[in-house]
Amino acid sequence: MDARSKRPDEHERVADELSAYAYWRAAPDPSSGGHFLTLTLFADSPKTGSIARDMTAVFLRSAGAESVVDDARLIVSELVGNVVNHAVPEPRLAHPGGNRRIDVTFKIWPRWLFIGVTDEDSTPPLLPMGDTLSPELVGELTEAVLPDSGRGLMIAQRLATSVWWTPEAQGGKTVWCRLDFDSLAWGLPAW
Repeated sequence: MDARSKRPDEHERVADELSAYAYWRAAPDPSSGGHFLTLTLFADSPKTGSIARDMTAVFLRSAGAESVVDDARLIVSELVGNVVNHAVPEPRLAHPGGNRRIDVTFKIWPRWLFIGVTDEDSTPPLLPMGDTLSPELVGELTEAVLPDSGRGLMIAQRLATSVWWTPEAQGGKTVWCRLDFDSLAWGLPAW
């Protein structure tokens, strides 16, 4: 295959990425055909993780996105777990005796699901780059060679089409995941 025959596929991929980016940036508008939800949870609640997983499933099933429920529940569970275990709120966002806030945002468009988990810690997440395990090591010794931390983001990267983070204007950050799916399988209009 020469360089000229690759170009249309590459152009199509870049066009799809730009289209997804435009939808991710779009503000929720009920007339746009999308489905939107933001949950506010508190990191210090003992049921934060289970509430996040359960609400993810309820919302996605109600929006007709049954095909991504399991992956989305696992992604949300890992990202919320990261906030509970690792996030330290910015001093200007922390309130003495207050709870650490977690916002979980869902944006569904006919071709994409965007999941954002926002916390009050501005420290960038350490997103794993590339493969951390060689295929030869997967098997009996997998647990011995896995890192002690960072597995949640590694799992999210394996399940999602893309993972990135954005700083919040008032402090804190949002870790985003995008899952792609076939809009025709949902019976939604293909835009």
